[in-house]
Amino acid sequence: MKKANHSTDSGERDTMRPEYDFSGAARGRTAARYAEGTNVVVVMRDVLDVFPDGIAVNEALRALAPVIRRRRKMRGRASRVTSRD
Repeated sequence: MKKANHSTDSGERDTMRPEYDFSGAARGRTAARYAEGTNVVVVMRDVLDVFPDGIAVNEALRALAPVIRRRRKMRGRASRVTSRD
């Protein structure tokens, strides 16, 4: 089998380090999840002790979401009442 030539005409050099090993990788493993849509958020260092991973962040957001939704609903009602006057 002939090895594919990955060089480009634009003169870009290969930046893949020799110590990178993708021999156990599976192509497209996360493609379906990526296609569904994903938001990436950077957690600041000062809160890493509280939110060490994505699971902790999602748990906190799920707990907070109902409060935010109620407040939005209440604000929507308040603006409709004041706009009628």
